[in-house]
Amino acid sequence: MRRVVITGMGIWSCLGKDVDEVRKSLYEGKSGIGIDQDRLDYGFRSGLTGIVERPKLKGVLDRRTRVGLSEEAEYAYMASKQAFDMAVIDDQYLQSNEVGCIFGNDSSANAIVEAAKIMEEKHDSAMIGSGLIFQGMNSTVNMNMSTIFHLRGVNFSVSAACASGSHSIGLGYLLIKQGLQDVILCGGAQEVNKYSMSSFDALNTFSMRMDEPTKASRPFDRDRDGLIPSGGAAALVLEDYEHAVARGATILAEVCGYGFSSNGGGISQPSDEGSYIAMMRAVKDSGMALKDIDYINAHATSTHQGDMYEAIAINRIFNGQRALVSSTKSMTGHECWMAGASEIVYSILMMQGSFVAPNINFENPDEYSEPLNIATKTVETEVNTVLSNSFGFGGTNSALIITKTN
Repeated sequence: MRRVVITGMGIWSCLGKDVDEVRKSLYEGKSGIGIDQDRLDYGFRSGLTGIVERPKLKGVLDRRTRVGLSEEAEYAYMASKQAFDMAVIDDQYLQSNEVGCIFGNDSSANAIVEAAKIMEEKHDSAMIGSGLIFQGMNSTVNMNMSTIFHLRGVNFSVSAACASGSHSIGLGYLLIKQGLQDVILCGGAQEVNKYSMSSFDALNTFSMRMDEPTKASRPFDRDRDGLIPSGGAAALVLEDYEHAVARGATILAEVCGYGFSSNGGGISQPSDEGSYIAMMRAVKDSGMALKDIDYINAHATSTHQGDMYEAIAINRIFNGQRALVSSTKSMTGHECWMAGASEIVYSILMMQGSFVAPNINFENPDEYSEPLNIATKTVETEVNTVLSNSFGFGGTNSALIITKTN
């Protein structure tokens, strides 16, 4: 079995448009959440969202390419370009070597709505155009990335709710570990338009704390009242260790553990047992002891049940251990299909900067979060090993362990 390392990463989120901007936001505990009046005008109960700037791609990509890019694929392009640049992988390398692409994405609502509007108005499918067709597929991200970057390896999307981005990295890790690929672009992408999360608003899952947007996301806090939708994209270049060394690549971190499970219960019901199994599988796969884990990047989205069951599972495993815990969703909101990938980027930035980003807005613990070693402020400390959790509707659970390499 081969070692799997990360040699490049890119990010486009409400915390910043590259790793430097995002690192600063994480260290400062700066929230990227605001109000989108368009959501309220449309009929949402909550206008809270992560504020993500749309990339300006005119002059960067040709028109034909831009027409086929969904919103989330635009974000993914920016993140992927950053990741390849950091990994020192250029177009000549991509044309001469087989590189794969696995992205987490579980919706492309805007294109579907726009196509339906055209049909209702024109009653003529010829008016839809190919752009909306390719934008509307769940595979829109990996389809576009593979085309733009000339990727000729494994090529598919992971559609696994809010664990999608994490599973994409886990699957990439397994394929490289087993010798089936040398390099894979992995990541997650999430659209931020008003259509993308409308059904979730109908489920009353969103925070209504609109008077103080930056204080609305409160993972593990007793007074949390719901999640805040967010998005963007994150991309990572996963690579066989020997392959990376041979080409002189800088190694950012190593993926050394992947665990997964399914709850097998209600479609929107979280589970402490399912969370526990995924985390323990990742720990077992890594071969590490619990005392070796410095930091847990929690999935905690600021919902009552989700945070409660994760806290129970973490405490069941790490009771008495020293690992610090925080949910970066306190700053980003819930980046959904992208979150499992972006939170690996956030964790690597903490490794590089020797700090743990805070779980902001954590003021009053409840009985479940009280035993956890939650970082309420930025903690200056060595971060060598990270456990990152991602759980999603349908009971899908993913956990990843990354370490600094020797």
